[in-house]
Amino acid sequence: MKSKNRPSTRGATPYRAEPQSGQRFTDDILAIIHKEKILGIRAGRESTHRVIGIWAVVVEGRVFVRSWSLKPRSWWRTFLEDPQGSMFVREQEIPIRAVHTRSERLKDLVSQAYKEKYNTPGSVQFVKDMSRKKSRETTTELVPL
Repeated sequence: MKSKNRPSTRGATPYRAEPQSGQRFTDDILAIIHKEKILGIRAGRESTHRVIGIWAVVVEGRVFVRSWSLKPRSWWRTFLEDPQGSMFVREQEIPIRAVHTRSERLKDLVSQAYKEKYNTPGSVQFVKDMSRKKSRETTTELVPL
């Protein structure tokens, strides 16, 4: 039975594989992501998805993102079908794999990281929305390939 509170994946294969040991970003890359407000990503290795800017946070030395909008052609839904893609840190393109996060502990930490990083008056409502169940369930770790 399908839960009404869970985003629909319409038959897509969820990307739940755990990151492999040693697949971590360098400290320099993590510092830039932690500092910068926008991270460029292209979802899907085989897709024609364009590069877009999204919010990203660093938690426990790992990079996490969430979808605010769950539109049918969103980056999050593209990753459901094709979990490989690219992220862009300054001038560097980094191949990535999207890994769905199931840990409630990590989801709590990601919510807190969003509140701390995106704390301007114009960001507060978006952060509240992204901490609600619908967006929280899209919590995704980006790991380097």
